[in-house]
Amino acid sequence: MSIDNTFLKTGSICYESKLAALDYYLIFDFSNSNKKNKMTEPIRTLKDSPIIRWSALILISIVMFSSYYFYDVYSSIKTILQTEVGLSNVEYGTMYGAYSFTNSILLMAFFGGVILDRWGIRKTGSLFLGFMLIGTLGVTYGASDIFKPGSFGYNFFGSFMDRYSPELKMMIFGRILFGLGAETFYVTINKVIAKWFKGKELALAFGICLAFGRFGTAGALMLSPKLVDINFGWTAAGWFGFILMLIALMGFIFFTVFDIRYDRQIKESSSEATEKGLNFTELLKLLTNKSFIYITLLCLTFYSAVFPFMPYAADLLYNKFGIPENTSAMIVTILPFGTVIFTPIFGWWCDFKGKSASLMILGSILLIVVHLTLSLTNISPYIPMFLLGVAFSLVPAAMWPAVAKIVHESRLGTAYGTMYTIQNFGLMLVPVIMGVILDKTNRGISVKAVQAGEAAYDYKFTILLLVILGLIGLLFAILLKREDKVSGFGIELPNKQ
Repeated sequence: MSIDNTFLKTGSICYESKLAALDYYLIFDFSNSNKKNKMTEPIRTLKDSPIIRWSALILISIVMFSSYYFYDVYSSIKTILQTEVGLSNVEYGTMYGAYSFTNSILLMAFFGGVILDRWGIRKTGSLFLGFMLIGTLGVTYGASDIFKPGSFGYNFFGSFMDRYSPELKMMIFGRILFGLGAETFYVTINKVIAKWFKGKELALAFGICLAFGRFGTAGALMLSPKLVDINFGWTAAGWFGFILMLIALMGFIFFTVFDIRYDRQIKESSSEATEKGLNFTELLKLLTNKSFIYITLLCLTFYSAVFPFMPYAADLLYNKFGIPENTSAMIVTILPFGTVIFTPIFGWWCDFKGKSASLMILGSILLIVVHLTLSLTNISPYIPMFLLGVAFSLVPAAMWPAVAKIVHESRLGTAYGTMYTIQNFGLMLVPVIMGVILDKTNRGISVKAVQAGEAAYDYKFTILLLVILGLIGLLFAILLKREDKVSGFGIELPNKQ
């Protein structure tokens, strides 16, 4: 039975009575507030209630937090994972890059967006959240001590491609499923925010949701090294990430209660389930829209210069600056914690002041400065990591809400899906290329020698790759701003109506 039917057909009088009471409260509150202030905005639906729409945002953002946590759950214990499981730098990068396999090679994020426009938020979200849960279980199981000869799936994964260990193949399999679910669910989250906040605090809502994700990244970087030291062993980091995904499932179920009621109020429950399928004429218009092309390519290059950097960041600080791994992980958290603070601020700015395209340009410039500093200088890493946090707040806070101005709401799923698909080519390939460059430029240096303090990796050329991506992204940001003057989409104008 679908989630929709579960809530609508199980005879849960409790939900109906509470929601009816909520309607009464909203009407009563509105009538009283009008007596006090004639300028008060009428509350017609749940979306018009600040308490309800922000509650809906928080519930959906719990999934964002949990998935981002699991994405980087091994980033701050890279050397330990490599030692325990037996991974080279290339294999480690391949495992991380496998996250994007289905979304790039098989275009699943794009088709997920199409499915979203056809099936609606709740059905699509339920399906792909299921993929995420199975994927996190696969990765954690493959890296754990439980996965050994004779255990479930071990003999199967050891029966092909002898060059790679069963542990690595199981982790890659889980990572593929996790990425398949996560990227389409992020598309779903974007449409949720556009649905509940368009014409209101759109960019601020995007910023807060992204802040949840960045806080998840920070949590993984901080907690994973600590969880390694407890009695449950180093695999406790992965299992804790899996538990968080179970909590995310509960958050999504509660969100559907709000979403079902909101659709009833605006009489969209039937239209959501019967929306039109893929219209190739509209898709062609989308792919020939210069503003959409530029913002998509900026998304590709910018995110490819940030997300693949995270799994290597703590290791970079350890090898270049001699900072212990636990301390390195704490320094790297400057990036996500910075975005937690600045992303909502820049989102608020885009809502009320505008200048989204200009903020994207500024963020791209900061990204280039950061990677040049990390690759070519010995300046304290605290400064570039802080600036990277600012850059990683500027561009996403301005970019994702801007798409809602470029594309009609009925095709936002397809638009966001297209962006995530193209973005995933970078997220799949760049970590692998970074691993190849790291191995090629550090011949003769082994993981064991680095862990023993007998050698250190030189990350200079590895990080210069990210500088090149930043320069290309800056070009697309400039082209986007110039095109906005011609297209008239109003990307530079405030979002708040």
